[in-house]
Amino acid sequence: MPGRIEVSNRVAAVWQLATVVEIRHETPRVATFRLAVPGWAGHLPGQHLMLRLTAPDGYVAQRHYSIASAPDDSGHIELTLDQVPDGEVSGWFHTVARPGDTVEVRGPLSGFFAWPGDRPALLVGAGSGIVPLMSMVRHHRNRGLTMPLRMLVSARSPEELIYAAELGPETTPVFTRSAPQGEPVGRMATAHVVPLLAEQPPGGWEAYVCGSNGFAEHASRLLVAAGQPVDRIRIERFG
Repeated sequence: MPGRIEVSNRVAAVWQLATVVEIRHETPRVATFRLAVPGWAGHLPGQHLMLRLTAPDGYVAQRHYSIASAPDDSGHIELTLDQVPDGEVSGWFHTVARPGDTVEVRGPLSGFFAWPGDRPALLVGAGSGIVPLMSMVRHHRNRGLTMPLRMLVSARSPEELIYAAELGPETTPVFTRSAPQGEPVGRMATAHVVPLLAEQPPGGWEAYVCGSNGFAEHASRLLVAAGQPVDRIRIERFG
């Protein structure tokens, strides 16, 4: 079974200057920030980075953020950030940041949640937990990979589904507060997971779960109950 992917500690330890070059709004509270990082060494889908902001008075704030973009050689990466109430860093991005502003980043970090495209991937996320999973979907599309990939993602409503216009037939959305007419409303359940695990590819699925602590626990239990081996579930959680 594929395991942890090694990360270069030397590369990940170096802070690099990143310039905001584009801002795209995904939902009323979520936006994607495209950063130019000329010295970026590249990343794998599912990895994250450390971001550092320094105020004029010297105050420093650091946060970990998943990388939303697929790997390429353009010297750019993308971060998709939810505007967290009272969030120092996300608040700056959403209310202050403009193209031309600079921040510092270092990475990529963590090989545990990375997906290089070498195994069937079953992706399960909620809210902004879709961000690292979307990097995997984009990688799958950009490279024309034939390796099976499916995504099950939960959002409160269609208006709050991040990347809604970009999602394709590989994705099944679940809406917990309101849904398009004729679609059910409710929490992710066994009925959503079982059909995906019924499509067992050769070698089985490697499951990637990303979301809040509560969602990660709930989704993992659903996967195990539906037959997914515990040691084939990788979890990235926040909150």
